[in-house]
Amino acid sequence: MTTSVPTTAEQPLAEQELRLRRELAAVYRLVAHFRMTDLIFTHISLRLPGPDHHFLINPYGLLFEEITASNLVKIDLDGNPVDPTPYQVNPAGFVIHSAIHAARPDAHCVLHTHTKAGCAVAAQRDGLLPLNQMSMEFHNRVGYHDYEGVALNLDEQQRLVADIGDHPALILRNHGLLTVGESAARAFLRMYYLEKACEIQVTAQSGGGPLIVPPADVCEYTAQQLAGEAEADFEDLDAYDLAWAALLRMLDRTCPDYKD
Repeated sequence: MTTSVPTTAEQPLAEQELRLRRELAAVYRLVAHFRMTDLIFTHISLRLPGPDHHFLINPYGLLFEEITASNLVKIDLDGNPVDPTPYQVNPAGFVIHSAIHAARPDAHCVLHTHTKAGCAVAAQRDGLLPLNQMSMEFHNRVGYHDYEGVALNLDEQQRLVADIGDHPALILRNHGLLTVGESAARAFLRMYYLEKACEIQVTAQSGGGPLIVPPADVCEYTAQQLAGEAEADFEDLDAYDLAWAALLRMLDRTCPDYKD
């Protein structure tokens, strides 16, 4: 199974869209399963193949556990529905997503959360610390964006884009977390581990004792290992694909209607 390639050129566009709808619906259900939701708020958007710059996003008003492949809404780069739909769309919620999609061709999926641990770390001056192996995946690979109020203004987009740069993740100070990926699967797995890193950091800090921070060169080497970029005696290049396949099996057992 391959999650790194968002489309297959040989597939008709309709088949590609169905496959991507199911993948994105799976991510919405996983975010709900792992308790990373904020009621009906926050978004996960996914670029569709083709020249029209269309995207899939959640219907505004549905809980993430209610999202299915068929009720995802197709929108344009301005957040407007492309096809007739009985559901509302929250265009203001697409301000952050549209900016990153437009600036980053590799950001096929943009995932944003308001979790307790993520917001806690986003409120800390030093941000994400390399306190554990999970956080080291993001060592020197996460941007920071200062809080400007609720993201309703288009002029904030250029600063968002500048702050994420070419990183796979962004911490929105006093706000939450954001990850991007070449697929919905990869964006989710990045968010899963970014969220775990934040949970571990807050838990470690709550102990009140001195914290051990590994040397910078060790942190950088670990980040390269986790990205498959370091020289090592062994490789684990299938790890993300195996994890994603396991997650889909869980969804097939517990809520197979996500594919509907």
